[in-house]
Amino acid sequence: MGEDSSRRLPRWWFGGVCAAIAVTGTHPLDLIKVQLQTQSQTDRKTVGEILKGIYERSGILGFYNGISASWFRQLTYTTARFALYEAGKDYVDTQKVSSKMALATFAGILGGIVGVPGDVVTVRLQNDVKLPEEKRRNYKHVFDGLYRIYKEEGVSSLFRGTVPAVSRAVLLTIGTNAAYDQVKQMLKSATGAGEGVPLHFATSTIAGCIAVVITQPLDVIKTTFMNAQPGEFSGIGGAFLSTAKQGPLAFYKGFIPALIRVSPNTIITFVLYEQARMRFGYLPPEK
Repeated sequence: MGEDSSRRLPRWWFGGVCAAIAVTGTHPLDLIKVQLQTQSQTDRKTVGEILKGIYERSGILGFYNGISASWFRQLTYTTARFALYEAGKDYVDTQKVSSKMALATFAGILGGIVGVPGDVVTVRLQNDVKLPEEKRRNYKHVFDGLYRIYKEEGVSSLFRGTVPAVSRAVLLTIGTNAAYDQVKQMLKSATGAGEGVPLHFATSTIAGCIAVVITQPLDVIKTTFMNAQPGEFSGIGGAFLSTAKQGPLAFYKGFIPALIRVSPNTIITFVLYEQARMRFGYLPPEK
């Protein structure tokens, strides 16, 4: 694609669009992860039992419950994280690991706040299918969910779990964007690899694994709190204690589905992102 392609910079909307495409393929895995994380101690099911239950209740389309909310979340949350992270590179020394982490923290905080309402609806839509009919919320789609939460529970419920969601967004941005840049820099230096799919694939694979390991405990707490009925927990601390009572491994419930989901999701997102950057990105003027 020529030397110009490696100089091109991503446009602000590339991250959200590429992530929305990626999540279309990995949504069923996210659905299973959420259902594993919201299980009670007395009603534990294996992945196989969850798969069977979803199919028996809703058929193949059941594996895409909440997809509209997932798209909405990526187009808000991921767009904000990627755009802020890339824009911030103009103001920090991107050769330093500390600068990358600080930038990722900033982008994660703001992006996390933007993404909370979509995250709340996503979790609820994905968990609805396993509930008895009388307890289901039955949101028609993401906008119906947002409106009904606002009308029935108040605007504060749209931001349930903001602290763990934002904390997770910070760790995720460090574990994906900052780790991706650092690993890519190290691989290029160690192997001499040029820009292209092999480099982007290897880098995103490593970044995806890092992201899951550091974000999973917060993801479990966030999912548990967001899915709770009003008044079930006194606060985020209640969700933490409820999870802790199940033992240390409870903070890694759904780890394998999360790893299986996040790794391909990260790979697809970054490979598409890099291809979009190299083909359609902004070419800055030469200094």
